Amino acid sequence: MTDPHIDEALRTLLPRLRRFALWLARDPNAADDLVQSTVERALSRWSTRREAESLRAWLFAILYRIYLDGKRRAGFYARILGSLAQEEEPTWPSAERVAVAHSTLAAFASLPVEQRSLLLWVTVEGMSYQEVADILQVPIGTVMSRLSRARRALRQLGEGHVPESPALRLLK
Repeated sequence: MTDPHIDEALRTLLPRLRRFALWLARDPNAADDLVQSTVERALSRWSTRREAESLRAWLFAILYRIYLDGKRRAGFYARILGSLAQEEEPTWPSAERVAVAHSTLAAFASLPVEQRSLLLWVTVEGMSYQEVADILQVPIGTVMSRLSRARRALRQLGEGHVPESPALRLLK
């Protein structure tokens, strides 16, 4: 682990990892914790990394999985605490708020985490579809179709359309 190239490679990716973590967590402190956990896990498992694998894609995959694990864990603890305490009435964003969204950034922030992640990786980070497919461990065609849906949802939100829940298809 004393290789200066490893240290330099990690240092150059830290701002990108933090930017992505900020979009996921939406809290600077939580984002810093995510990046720190990502680097710790990467360094502790450096020997398991395949050399042909992109370091950037590998680190983004680690960060994304740590975030998802944290969300699952938080949901579990929230259910436990909710059963002990009386719950307050949940508050949901109004449809009017979505309809009057004017900026692309606000529309982007309202997309689901999966769609934001895809758009960030491809448009902001400049990752190839193949790199994203490797992160999510899905075929490249799946990435392309999910990205198309994410772009369509962003476009609709930017135009002030309320996203419709997908209609159920009846199978015979």
